Amino acid sequence: MTQKPRLLVVEDDNNLGQILKEYLEMKGFQTMLCRDGEEGAQAFKAHEFDLCLLDVMMPKKDGITLGKEIRKADENIPFIFLTAKNMKEDTLEGLKAGADDYITKPFSMEELLLRINAVLKRTLSHTKADEQNVFQIGKFTFQYDQHLLESENRALKLTLKEAELLRQLALHVNQPMSRTYALKKIWGDDTYFNARSMDVYITKLRKILREDERVQIITLHGEGFRLVVTD
Repeated sequence: MTQKPRLLVVEDDNNLGQILKEYLEMKGFQTMLCRDGEEGAQAFKAHEFDLCLLDVMMPKKDGITLGKEIRKADENIPFIFLTAKNMKEDTLEGLKAGADDYITKPFSMEELLLRINAVLKRTLSHTKADEQNVFQIGKFTFQYDQHLLESENRALKLTLKEAELLRQLALHVNQPMSRTYALKKIWGDDTYFNARSMDVYITKLRKILREDERVQIITLHGEGFRLVVTD
């Protein structure tokens, strides 16, 4: 039997909080309800969750602050902000805090459920992809955990950064991979120095992969890169 997704709901409106808890449990989620930001922070530290729903305007600790703390503690767990505000600045502030989505009150429960399921589907698919270690790239076999790229002609040991970069390209094969995503995923931030370093590694990988004419790393100007593998 599949385990029910675990949700943390932090909402200071007693009526709405209870309605959310009962509705989400009816829809098959395990739900923990907290009434303010501090209580929510303590619950997050004490338990494991698959997704958090955070009200923005709360006593003791607001949702934006709590969201930033959650994102600092766990860069992967998704969270959605619930708020009565609808100003563009508030939306941007929430997204900058690391939110995966943002829904403005009043909202329908059906819309909220759709958003929760969409975020969970995206997150779980990424988690599954992150477990992949062996890739077939044209005539190359890439074993990420060993940093080993093999073809019929040779076996090449990659550096850590080369292996991490090739893995991200392989996870997004034939799809765009943004520069910002790669820099934050591999280097931790998208500074100018790190961007130049990534360009050097891209050039090295291009030279290696040139052995198979069906494999290319294409630069998407203003966007990022795409690993193209043709039949």
